[in-house]
Amino acid sequence: MPGTRHQAAESFQTVASKVPFSSLPSEVRAADAAPKPGYRQLLRTPGAWTFLLPGFAARQPFAMLTISMVLLMEHTTGSYGTAGAVAAVTGVSMALCAPRGGRLADRFGQRAVLVPGVLLHSSSVVALVVLALAHAPVWAAFAAAVAAGATVPQVGPMVRARWAVALDGSAQRSASPLMATAAAFESVTDEFTFVIGPVLATALCTGVDPAAGLLAEAALTLVGGIFFAAQRKTAPVPVSAARGAEARQASALSVPGVRALAVAFLGIGAVFGGMQVSITAFTQEAGRPGISGLLYGTFAAGNMLAGVVYGTVTWRRGPRWRLLTAYGALTVACVPLWAVHAVPLLGMLGLLVGLCIAPALITGYTLVDALVPAAVRTEAFTWLTGSVALGQAAAVTVAGLLADKAGSHAGFAVPLMGTALAFAVLTGLRGHLVPSPRSVVAASVIDHRPAVVVD
Repeated sequence: MPGTRHQAAESFQTVASKVPFSSLPSEVRAADAAPKPGYRQLLRTPGAWTFLLPGFAARQPFAMLTISMVLLMEHTTGSYGTAGAVAAVTGVSMALCAPRGGRLADRFGQRAVLVPGVLLHSSSVVALVVLALAHAPVWAAFAAAVAAGATVPQVGPMVRARWAVALDGSAQRSASPLMATAAAFESVTDEFTFVIGPVLATALCTGVDPAAGLLAEAALTLVGGIFFAAQRKTAPVPVSAARGAEARQASALSVPGVRALAVAFLGIGAVFGGMQVSITAFTQEAGRPGISGLLYGTFAAGNMLAGVVYGTVTWRRGPRWRLLTAYGALTVACVPLWAVHAVPLLGMLGLLVGLCIAPALITGYTLVDALVPAAVRTEAFTWLTGSVALGQAAAVTVAGLLADKAGSHAGFAVPLMGTALAFAVLTGLRGHLVPSPRSVVAASVIDHRPAVVVD
């Protein structure tokens, strides 16, 4: 019975905690004496740099896609509404198709999915550029946008899956203390990408040619994706090549905890989308549109800073408690946004909201790795990434409509509504955020009896 297994595991842990350290077996003493998790130890993981560098290049285009598309479509159609709709379609398409791509990567291997994926994505983006410059009908641009979004390479989840394999040392489940540090490192990398990506895309579109941003995105996707796919030694073993029960795993979304985390990440996406639109509207109302980038950069900097700090802390509380605490703080931080009237105050509140996002994101990724078997690991990560994209697309649309009708203050209500609803669901489903008890082996701990497996 599940309850019996939980009680047995807890009883074992209680008894084991009272045993003198010197009487524990050498394997247990070595585990307790392991170095504290940190970035230096993480980056010394064998093989890490072979997928980190190409992975960074391959994920950079993701941060350039939306802004490049908006700038090109606005230039060719003269309508921000049309440009935003095309970008939103791209985000929704990516959110719906990303988990399927992750599942295929788990089943057949990352290289088998990534190589054709980057070829299709680059071709779709080039097609969109040609259609836009030729002033083709809007429906044709929407069709190309659907294809471009559906084929966005999910390099971030693939890198996270490689971290899990590198730190576990095998496809078996383990509780490496560096997994939380790796999740923090990836969060910081994502934020850094979204700091420099839009700047690069904007510079290319405004300084070179309106199509230059998308063309650079297509080229980086192709080159970075091919180099990343070439790193076979660090890639997870495909399920089709594995043996045992994990080869017959159902979808990652069948795990209740993954569904709860997907809802939580929808709320985080609502913060990203709502802040982006509302900050732009706020600065225009204030007659200072030029500082919108600075304000959003402050928001992103808070996220990066919190991610860096989070990865250096050895946490004593469990990930479920950390997630609920961080998400509650994020919801509270969104409350005063709608009432702000001064630019400096908005900057400070944006920084605060950014500081609260990273802990929630990082803990969510750490939890999902513990909740799902290795056979569906990449798919699980893509469900969370896709949820952020879907929440962001919905928030951009809703916040834009509210800002048009009632001003930027109404738009700032979107992050609050999104996080409040998601926090309520997350709190109600918190019981699903506890990983299934792993087999616990008690060897030479109590009266030096033979090993006993508690399952």
